Amino acid sequence: MKVLGIETSCDETAASIVSGDRMILSNIVRSQLAEHAPFGGIVPEIAARAHVSTLDHIITQAMDTANISYGDLDAVAVTAGPGLIGGVIVGGMTAKAIALGRNLPFIAVNHLEGHALTVRLTDNIKFPYLLLLVSGGHTQLLIVKGVDSYKRLGTTIDDAIGEAFDKTARMLGLSYPGGPAIEKAARQGKIGQFILPRPLKGREGCNFSFSGLKTAVRNTIEKLPGDKIIEQNINNLCADFQATVADVVGDRVTNAILEFRKYCPSGTTLVVAGGVAANSCIRTKLCQIAENEKLRFIAPPQELCTDNAAMIAWAGLERLKNNLVDRLDFAPKPRWPLDPNAPAMPYAGVKS
Repeated sequence: MKVLGIETSCDETAASIVSGDRMILSNIVRSQLAEHAPFGGIVPEIAARAHVSTLDHIITQAMDTANISYGDLDAVAVTAGPGLIGGVIVGGMTAKAIALGRNLPFIAVNHLEGHALTVRLTDNIKFPYLLLLVSGGHTQLLIVKGVDSYKRLGTTIDDAIGEAFDKTARMLGLSYPGGPAIEKAARQGKIGQFILPRPLKGREGCNFSFSGLKTAVRNTIEKLPGDKIIEQNINNLCADFQATVADVVGDRVTNAILEFRKYCPSGTTLVVAGGVAANSCIRTKLCQIAENEKLRFIAPPQELCTDNAAMIAWAGLERLKNNLVDRLDFAPKPRWPLDPNAPAMPYAGVKS
């Protein structure tokens, strides 16, 4: 069984072929970093146009790398949301055209489910497991009960963790994307030089908040004398910011483990996924917590943490095996919660 996966929800144009025996036959990703870097963030119109101009070539490259023809495919899977709606439409229409032209099942994949199920591709773990999903647009703690079955324990009430990294980097004059830039600068910095708040730490529940931390960073920068905004201060502030985020994440995850054990006493695994999962400081913190709590800790390889189409192809395979196939009139969804029963957070992800 082989599935073509297509990912165009943000600023990567990607296509992949994954087989039912958990083999990634191809995984082609074309980054738009160069197009967006001058603006310090993603410009939706530029992203959509870039997808239009490159997606067909990327799909052809994925098919050629896998050394298969369309006749070898069993389904086409595509990110149908959440994401930048222009890009989602580009990928969705392309996938529908292939499915219609080749008479293949069409599978609309929630981008977040792609991240959530990646560890079943890489490590073949069983349900249920506790998932920390951290990216530029999302910060959630979820119980992954099965394919298309999730319970949200916590989410951000304002900024996503990746957005906080990007905005902090911009305030410090660092490059985009902010996560890798801050991590690189933090390696040269010293923790403890700046006092930053730890939002919601020590409180009940599993929700996150990063807006106040972002504001504290801005206030700290503004209080520095003009001649003190030097490289070492930037490095030190990055080190303290990153350590603060890891500390807050650790606190929220510890609370989530208690909830996880209430719902799933047999659960033994903590998973981190999403682009921010590549941060070594956060990984180290989670690894320590998992060890203390006697849980297995799994983080996918870095190339499968950031947006890619292999995770979409795999999620498509999982859904195909469960007969979760979609009609060709499936409408793209800019917002698409994994847990539809969880209360909405009206200000989560709102730009400020």
